[in-house]
Formats: sequence, structure tokens, C-alpha cells
Amino acid sequence: MNLRQYEYALTVAEEGSITAAAERLGVTQPSLSQQIGTLEKQVGVRLFARTPQGMTPTVAGRAFLAEAEVATTASRRAFTAARAADGDLTGELIVAVYLGLGTRRLSRALGELRRRHPHLQVTLHEEPDPTDMERLARQGTLDMILVHEIPPGCIFDLHALGEESYVAVLPEDHPFLRRDAPLSLDDLADEGWVRFRRTSKLDEYLARLLADRGLAPRTVGRASQISTAVRLAAEGLGVTVAPSSAIPDGYERLTRPLHPALSETVVAGVRRAPGRAEIALLNQLKRQDWSSTSDSASTRQESAQQPVRG
Repeated sequence: MNLRQYEYALTVAEEGSITAAAERLGVTQPSLSQQIGTLEKQVGVRLFARTPQGMTPTVAGRAFLAEAEVATTASRRAFTAARAADGDLTGELIVAVYLGLGTRRLSRALGELRRRHPHLQVTLHEEPDPTDMERLARQGTLDMILVHEIPPGCIFDLHALGEESYVAVLPEDHPFLRRDAPLSLDDLADEGWVRFRRTSKLDEYLARLLADRGLAPRTVGRASQISTAVRLAAEGLGVTVAPSSAIPDGYERLTRPLHPALSETVVAGVRRAPGRAEIALLNQLKRQDWSSTSDSASTRQESAQQPVRG
């Protein structure tokens, strides 16, 4: 067995078919099928179930692929470390981030990192399932996490970055938009709410806020992305509450601050003995403005006269 076979198997699992995986890898279908067959013979078990719909990992296959991912990640890190020692920052940086957390700041930091180190690749896991987050951390796959609190099983060096504020998002014609004063959660108690998927930290946070205030507003929809929830609110489905930096451009004028102000501390967790790539990204994140009102206030003012983009 070799790392190339591991990468082949991981790609087949991601694509769900030999055809799509072969196209992505730039190899022929017969060659890829032969490599997967050889790997299964070496392992001694079926890694994939062949169906008319494609290739699905078996129970044994999922266990194998989890370890294969660790092996390929370790290989990329070894390559990165060697190149970094020679002054060339390259390879792959793997980051997990809670849904919507520091969206603008993270994008700016990654953009600057890219301009300074054009050969560095970044993979983002946005709001992984808690089980997946724990597994990725336990396997040593993650280089950095951007969170409110360190998840169980994650061992990282912690760096407080600042605060992320939350804002209410209202439908286009909502009368509250004519107010300049902040809104309270009680003001929104009788509204229909657009919520987020139940396993997300964002929905967990909102549920806790509402429960602490004895509120149980009606849920009219759920979305897995903040941009989708904001667009649904804009079209009149209901109201929502989201991190201010995650509001899509053009929709800031539909937001209102909350009173009392809602915000949470943003923490960067960096793996022990970090490499130059992790340190470079952390430094870029620390240079961002993490004051809790900087994004929502300035961007809403800048876009007050701009039309909402669909």
C-alpha cells in the first residue's frame, strides 16, 4: 500500500463514482478501478460497495478511509515542513470554523496570506458536525479552529481575538426598519423566525438565548447557511439573528443591533508545535479589527443607499 492508493480511495469516496474520481485525478477509469481492487486485496476486505448509483464506502471502508485521511494529511505536512524550512511556505492549511464566525475577518486574513504566500493552499471545514470536529481534532487533521469555545477532545493553544456581535435581520418592508433604536429579543418574540440546522453551534446559541428569556418564537424555516437565512428573511419569510460579519454584502441595511447587545468571544485554537503557515494565519487574524460593532455599524452605514442584491 502507498499514499497514492490512499488518495485514490479518498477521492472515490468523495466523488461517489469511479468515473468522476478518475476525471478529477487525471487517470483512466480502468487504471483507477484496478488500483482500488488491488488496495482491497491488500487490505483483505471490501472497502466500497458497488451499486448502479456509484461507489459507497462499506463499514470497513469508512474505518480505513478515516486513517487514510490522517496518513495523507501527515504526508502533506511533512512536505510543507521541508519546504518551509527552505523558505517556501506551501502545502495545505486545514481550518475548522463555527458557522458565520468572523466571516469578513477570516476572508481578509486568508486573502492577505494568499498574496504573501501564493503556493499555500487552505481547506476550510465550515461548521463540521460536533462528532466530526472531535474526530478531526483527535486525528491531528486540524491545524487551526476558529470558535467561541474549544470543543471536547480538542487540544490547542488558545488565542483570544476579540468579539463577534450579533444583529437582527428583518424583511424588506418591516416597520422596525424605520426605527433607529436597537431591538430586543422581546420585540421579535411574535415574529416567525428563520433558524439554522439543529446541530450547529449558532442555532444552539440562539436557542439558549431565547430559553434564558423565556421566549419560544415560532420557527418558520431552517437554513444551513447564514446567507440563505438572510435572503429568506429579506424576502419576508421571517426574522433571523446572525453574526454581523456574516451578513452578505448589500443586506446590511436590513439589520438592526440588539439591546442588550449580544456578542461572544472569538478564540483561535492553534495546534501544538505549529508550523510557519499556522503562525502566519494567526498573525493575520490578530491584525483584523475584532471590535464587536465594527462590521455591522460601518457596513450598514456604507450600504444604506445600496439596493439589496439577490
